[in-house]
Amino acid sequence: MEDMVIAVDPGREKCGVAVVRQTQEVLYKSVVETARLTEIITKLAQEYSTLTVILGNRTTSRENKKILEKISINNQQLVVKLVDEHRSTDAARVRYWQENPPRGLKRFIPITMQVPPVPVDDYVAVILAERYFT
Repeated sequence: MEDMVIAVDPGREKCGVAVVRQTQEVLYKSVVETARLTEIITKLAQEYSTLTVILGNRTTSRENKKILEKISINNQQLVVKLVDEHRSTDAARVRYWQENPPRGLKRFIPITMQVPPVPVDDYVAVILAERYFT
């Protein structure tokens, strides 16, 4: 098994992208436009010297898998592996609030009743990588 992967939470308009080591160290995470996914994955694969892409298996996964498998880095194709993303958005919201606890009066409202102020697709990508490694 690889010691580092690029993980993608695919979506129609935006995707979560993360580079994660097997030790669960997050080296990169971002929410990107789906239209720029190929460009960003190519750049990350070169920068981090990894050919393994973990892809959530739900929204637009089939289309993105076909596109990503066409990317070649130093004459080697990316290897795209699907991972179950069932309830990963819920887990990502919890992770977001762990890293960014509510402040002021909002800290008295249960986090399960709050919506993060930013997309959490990048957190989903991290969770997909962790699922792959476990």
